[in-house]
Amino acid sequence: MTAPVYFVDLQTSLKENRLERLGQLLDRVAFSNPLKKNHLVAIKIHFGEKGNTAYVRPIYLRPVTDKVKAWGGKPFVTDANTLYVGTRAESVSHLQTAIENGFSYETIGAPLIIADGLRGQSSVKVPVRLKHFKTAAVAADIALADGFISVAHFKGHELAGFGGTIKNVGMGCAAREGKLIQHSNISPKVTRKKCIGCGECVSHCAQGAIALEEKKSVINPETCVGCGECILTCPQGAIQVQWNESIPVFQEKMVEYTAGVLKGKEGRTLFLNFLTDISPACDCYGHADRPIVRDIGILASTDPVAIDQASADLVNREPGNRDSALTKNFEAGEDKFRGVYPQIDWERQLVYGEEIGLGTRQYDLIPVLPKA
Repeated sequence: MTAPVYFVDLQTSLKENRLERLGQLLDRVAFSNPLKKNHLVAIKIHFGEKGNTAYVRPIYLRPVTDKVKAWGGKPFVTDANTLYVGTRAESVSHLQTAIENGFSYETIGAPLIIADGLRGQSSVKVPVRLKHFKTAAVAADIALADGFISVAHFKGHELAGFGGTIKNVGMGCAAREGKLIQHSNISPKVTRKKCIGCGECVSHCAQGAIALEEKKSVINPETCVGCGECILTCPQGAIQVQWNESIPVFQEKMVEYTAGVLKGKEGRTLFLNFLTDISPACDCYGHADRPIVRDIGILASTDPVAIDQASADLVNREPGNRDSALTKNFEAGEDKFRGVYPQIDWERQLVYGEEIGLGTRQYDLIPVLPKA
């Protein structure tokens, strides 16, 4: 069985601008389970790291929030704190970065909420009962919402091959504990040369898993629960994730978390992929390199697997930008993601998503045509 994936290109006219075309796209993918009055709808966006310029522009969120209001819901625009230490690692800096990147109530028509609390600890354990996880630690305000819309910037990714809907949902909506367990299967590591023995990590560890030995922090892997707060609280940056998970398992974990985020919201989820500024790497970097292909358009679907498959296919049909990070596969029809990351089998996330019933890789691409 195929899933419908709706598509608008970037053609505009005096009769119809791009925001109006986005509104038409949303008309084709309305929630099948209607919202009740005052239902809260989480709109998940990547606010972009400070210095990044490829993230989805805030102005594109206004048609989305307006549509949710027309459906009777109350939208809020959200993201969860990052695992790494950057400009979005805790809610104060995260909101400041979002505002500096142009996200404001006046522009998007909805409040900004960081979904996993001040330091990434606010989560809800959602049962998934799959191969890697029995539960998923989902950012609390997303887990507790009545409906969910993913607005993803489709681009390359250094671990997943590409980042689209599945990454925006599965990784982006995980609380700090969930992000850590997807990336690593062992406790964070203390770099002894950087550690000054200040004890900040000791005082912040709720599990008592960190102690000072010979004026250096030591993490007990038996009692560490992998929450990742010590990574954020260390003023010297001496505690780091051990990025040891294999790439296929990482992708499968991300898919299982996607299932956890969407659980309980059946009929009230939809997904948008922006195939614009298709950069070779994640928007978590404080820069954005040249796009690997031209801007293509915007896709919408209620199937998270189908929309990512369709997006990857559209990118791969394009001729590659020879002035980009691509090292091969420049011709139309060749794999652009392997042209940047030759060792990454990006299809694993789609295959596994289909295996667990998250969606289907079979789709019908349905153009939404401009007004005559």
